[in-house]
Amino acid sequence: MSSTTSAKNGTWRNWGGNVGARPAREVTPATVEDVAAAVRRAAEDGLRVKAVGTGHSFTSIAATDGVMIRPRLLTGIRGIDREAMTVTVEAGTPLKRLNAALAREGLSLTNMGDIMEQTVSGATSTGTHGTGRESASIAAQIRGLELVTADGSVLTCSAKENPDVFAAARVGLGALGIVTAITFAVEPIFLLTAREEPMSLDRVLAEFDRLWAENEHFEFYWFPHTGSTNTKRNNRSAGPEQPVGRLSGWFEDEFLSNGVFQVANWVGRAVPATIPSIAGISSRALSARTYTDIPYKVFTSPRRVRFVEMEYAVPREALADALRELRAMVDRSGLRVSFPVEVRTAPADDITLSTASGRDSAYIAVHMFRGTPYQRYFTAAENIFTAYEGRPHWGKIHTSDAGRLAAVYPRFGEFTALRDRLDPQRLFQNDYLRRVLGP
Repeated sequence: MSSTTSAKNGTWRNWGGNVGARPAREVTPATVEDVAAAVRRAAEDGLRVKAVGTGHSFTSIAATDGVMIRPRLLTGIRGIDREAMTVTVEAGTPLKRLNAALAREGLSLTNMGDIMEQTVSGATSTGTHGTGRESASIAAQIRGLELVTADGSVLTCSAKENPDVFAAARVGLGALGIVTAITFAVEPIFLLTAREEPMSLDRVLAEFDRLWAENEHFEFYWFPHTGSTNTKRNNRSAGPEQPVGRLSGWFEDEFLSNGVFQVANWVGRAVPATIPSIAGISSRALSARTYTDIPYKVFTSPRRVRFVEMEYAVPREALADALRELRAMVDRSGLRVSFPVEVRTAPADDITLSTASGRDSAYIAVHMFRGTPYQRYFTAAENIFTAYEGRPHWGKIHTSDAGRLAAVYPRFGEFTALRDRLDPQRLFQNDYLRRVLGP
């Protein structure tokens, strides 16, 4: 589940298969000094530089025709500070390796997204998040960063050291430098009880404020062409551990959510008229279940059915209205949508370009099966989200540009001014950053 580079012609492709790039050269550094040297050499050769992790972004945020830095040797834990309750990891460490290593040490992140294939730097730089009343984004759990800037120098930042850089670089879009290490806050490992339960969309929207307030982590999936959702509530638990049984786990998570779902999407792509009835069956296939386990085994799940995705953060109070409009649009449009719509929340944070910067947010994510035309659906959805001052996930498909984004991010100018100072020659520029941050 990662990006690939074909040695034959040097073309890099992302996980979703919708972005490709042909870098002039690839570098696989093993140390922060190697990264600094690669940045200096690129500047001498007049080439731009991008770091790319596992290619889980659906945008071209990591694409470059210059120097592509692959951080797969920059992995592992540098150190654990049990007094400060922090862990420092190399930037190329995949989240799944970090989660497993922390669990062995009796530690955990507070919250995480539902996919853990990404590198820690790729996930945080694009604003990857889970769902939560008090916590959501991975970047909000960062306590320190190490960054190689455009002149090849190594900058460390935290709330105390270079705080202006720290405010922006936690969700830095790859625009401020190459992140080489991240220090996260951690806590003693805990148990979560997950309660998954089907519920009608009308009921979820009517009771959304209560469901949000009563649960530490609430999310739901709505199946277009139906009035059905699957809800998930995760709350801390005193135990005992009661993990999903091996057989039922395989049936629900692999067979239904990946295997049958893959086949259903193949059928839907070939014969779009079958999608509403498939959606009706899908929405009824998942039954209620409760299980208790360590955090990463509850928060995350395998995603083997490949798709493309758009996700916008709207003010939390606008969620019900935005989703009702999305439902009406799908019903009216004649579109056939085979993937559920995912809804999560995040509390306001203090990161300059975080999608939850300065406001309590709800996320609405729309997906299409890979290889299916998605433009008409995504464009119609985006028009709804932007009417509610939506902010796009930086790593997911959207058409917002700097003019629109400056209007929905009060601190947008603060970020671009810092970028002017740290990267005046635009060494880390690419077409995507030109669009979203301006020239």
